[in-house]
Amino acid sequence: MFLTITTTGTPERPATDLGYLLHKHPDKAQAFSTSYGRAHVLYPEADADRCTAALLLEVDAVALVRRGKGKGRGGAPDAALAQYVNDRPYAASSLLAVALSGVFSSAMRGVCSARPERAAQPLPLRVEVPSLPARGGPDLVRKLFEPLGWAVTVEPVPLDTVFPQWGDSRYVRLVLEAERLTLAEALRHLYVLLPVLDDAKHYWVSSDEVDKLLRAGEGWLPGHPEQKLITSRYLSRRWSLTREAMERLELVRLAEADDSEVEDIDNAVEAETETEEKPTPLAVQRRDAIIAALQASGATRVLDLGCGQGQLVQALLKDVRYTEIVGVDVSMRALTIASRRLKLDRMGELQASRVKLFQSSLAYTDNRLKGYDAAVLSEVIEHLDLPRLPALEYAVFGAARPRTVLVTTPNVEYNVRWESLPAGHVRHGDHRFEWTREEFRAWAAAVAERHGYDVEFVPVGPDDPEVGPPTQMAVFTMLDPNEKEAKAA
Repeated sequence: MFLTITTTGTPERPATDLGYLLHKHPDKAQAFSTSYGRAHVLYPEADADRCTAALLLEVDAVALVRRGKGKGRGGAPDAALAQYVNDRPYAASSLLAVALSGVFSSAMRGVCSARPERAAQPLPLRVEVPSLPARGGPDLVRKLFEPLGWAVTVEPVPLDTVFPQWGDSRYVRLVLEAERLTLAEALRHLYVLLPVLDDAKHYWVSSDEVDKLLRAGEGWLPGHPEQKLITSRYLSRRWSLTREAMERLELVRLAEADDSEVEDIDNAVEAETETEEKPTPLAVQRRDAIIAALQASGATRVLDLGCGQGQLVQALLKDVRYTEIVGVDVSMRALTIASRRLKLDRMGELQASRVKLFQSSLAYTDNRLKGYDAAVLSEVIEHLDLPRLPALEYAVFGAARPRTVLVTTPNVEYNVRWESLPAGHVRHGDHRFEWTREEFRAWAAAVAERHGYDVEFVPVGPDDPEVGPPTQMAVFTMLDPNEKEAKAA
């Protein structure tokens, strides 16, 4: 990855002041370690009239794939060849944005003790990025940069110069020029908009990304005409984070319009009312009910079958009573996200020894699932076609046979209470069915009878007197031989 920043100067204000502003001496070539490779800063030209600083990021493509996966820490590597043969090491993306913030952190904050007056002054700037993914094409590039005061030259890169009929690739060569921007403003624009154009990030996006976005977007993002698109893409289209960011940006915009502080605008609710409890999300109530049932069962070795993005595994890791927690999913993408959520690459050895993630299909028996105290199938069965349920039933209750099995699934009767759910629709587009309480109880009782378990039913969420709870949970407990004979009798 390669990026250059050029400025011009005069004898009174030499262009080599760029070295002071970037905190990198023009006469030296410097190298810095990053999480995924090595960043080099060098100056192809440096005199009073013209100075160019270049940032070259060498990415270790194999480390980019393997980092945090495997290594005996429960990682779930996606070993597809496509993961090793890709454009990440060669085209500007969030990797380059992270390198910018790490190598030029002081310059991005506008801090320069040697030339403080120059840090606050606009500079004639020219930024060139030879290869930039632009999902949206040249038009989107202009929409993002031109409102910020940049003159934009953007050239699509053809797929193959020998075969022009193949058309253009999704990459562009970008040149930005401005006369009235400070270096700090320019770096903050690049830090946010490079990954926005790529529409992808190489790391897990969490709530602290909202703070990063607002810090880097201070002074320009609240009034940007493409604010919503920038916010959504920067936060990897996570709607909850996007909504939070948009609300905070609107407060900033109102404060600027009123020439006041954000704290003075955001005071419509009295301090004492802010302590009122908000309704607990159903997902949290479901997780709490599962954890309570696991604690009551006395389990210490737990399977999370269909673990998704690892929320339950993360919660169980906080309790030392669970000595082994295994997350299983058929989706490699979900396991990769779970690995990032759990920060397996940074987890201590003792903690890492308690958790494993691996790929498996619940439609088939898997010897790795045998011998555990408990298994959880949280919101899993409704994602299977009904004819495949017997295969799951045998794989879990017939082959793996944990002492306790917890199964949660939506109660379709409760759907009439969801104001936003159209009549006749299921709660998720991938749900193949949703059962009534009677249908779920009949299925669970038959499974328990066939495989030697007892079963109890627990409501999850508000238990409506007419339609029941939003989620229904079955707690299966394996019968010992004497109990099994007594029940049969």
